[in-house]
Amino acid sequence: MAKKSVASLQTGSKRLTKAIKMVKSPKTGAYTFVESIMAPEAVSDFLKKK
Repeated sequence: MAKKSVASLQTGSKRLTKAIKMVKSPKTGAYTFVESIMAPEAVSDFLKKK
């Protein structure tokens, strides 16, 4: 399963990161992308989760 974190975003005083994870579907075997915008501290937990 390939994973990567992409952009750093800044809105006002908060610093946010957009993380994109590639997830393989158990039914078809096709890959889909899951995107989320979160605090930089939460990125590693997001990428570890299956």
